[in-house]
Amino acid sequence: QVQLVESGGGLVQAGGSLRLSCVASGPTYTIYRVAWFRQAPGKEREFAASITWGAGITHYTDSVKGRFTVSRDNSKRMVYLQMNNLRPEDTAVYFCAAVKSAAVPVAAAPRWDYWGQGTQVTVSS
Repeated sequence: QVQLVESGGGLVQAGGSLRLSCVASGPTYTIYRVAWFRQAPGKEREFAASITWGAGITHYTDSVKGRFTVSRDNSKRMVYLQMNNLRPEDTAVYFCAAVKSAAVPVAAAPRWDYWGQGTQVTVSS
C-alpha cells in the first residue's frame, strides 16, 4: 500500500503564497500519477492539479492555471503544489492522491487509489 502524507497548509492573506508538500512511501513504483484535489465546506472534492510520476506531465483545472504549479522530486518521493496569488475561493482542505492506472481520468476522484489525510488552506480576504 502506498501511503501519502501532506503538509504545508495554513492561513494566508489573499494574494499570498503557500507551498504544499506530499511525501509518498511504500511501493511508489506502482504510481502512474499524483494529484492535488481540494474540498471546500459543503462542496464536492474537486481536481486541482496533477503530475505523472515518470514523465512529469502536468494538468491543471482552469481556475488555478497560471497561479498553481505542481512538481515532483522522485528521489525524495515528494510532490509539491506551489500556490501563488491565492484567493479566498481557494480555501479548502487539500488532498494528495495517487493512481496506478493511466486510464483513470484526472478528475475522477472516486477512482483514485490512494489518499492522504488532507491539509487545510485558508485564504482571508
